[in-house]
Amino acid sequence: MREFSDFDGAKVAILHGSRVVTILRDDAPDIAFPNMWDFPGGAREEGESPEQCVLRKLDEELSLKLAPEQLSWKRRFGPERQGMPVTWLFVAELPDLDEGRLRLGGAGQAWRMFDAERFLRQSNAVPHLKAQLSEYLDGRDALEG
Repeated sequence: MREFSDFDGAKVAILHGSRVVTILRDDAPDIAFPNMWDFPGGAREEGESPEQCVLRKLDEELSLKLAPEQLSWKRRFGPERQGMPVTWLFVAELPDLDEGRLRLGGAGQAWRMFDAERFLRQSNAVPHLKAQLSEYLDGRDALEG
C-alpha cells in the first residue's frame, strides 16, 4: 500500500477569470496523451513535495514563478485501479496574470488560454483533467451561489 505522501506527479490549473492556461502536449508515440491539451505540471523528482513539483514544472514549462500561497486549492487523486499513478491537482486563480510573460519551455507544442467551459468540452483535452477541473469549478460555483 502506498503512503499518503507518495505520488507520481502534479498539475496546476491556472485560472485567469473564466479562462484556463493549457499546453498542447508533444505529438510523440512514447508519451501519455500525445497531441492533447494538458495543464502545466508533470513528474515528481526525488524528495519533492507536491507543491515543489508543480511549481518547478510551471517555471520550466511556462516561465511562470508562483509562490506556494498562490495555489488556492489542491486535491490528491489516488489510483482508480492498481498500477495507476497518484497525482495532485492544484488550482491558482490569478486575476492579474500577465499572459504576455508566459513562454513555452522545452516540452509541448504550444500554450493557449481556453475558456474553462470550452476546455471541458474539448475532445482533445486530457480526460481526467477535464473531470478534475469540473469538480473544482462545481465546488467553487456551489460556494458562490
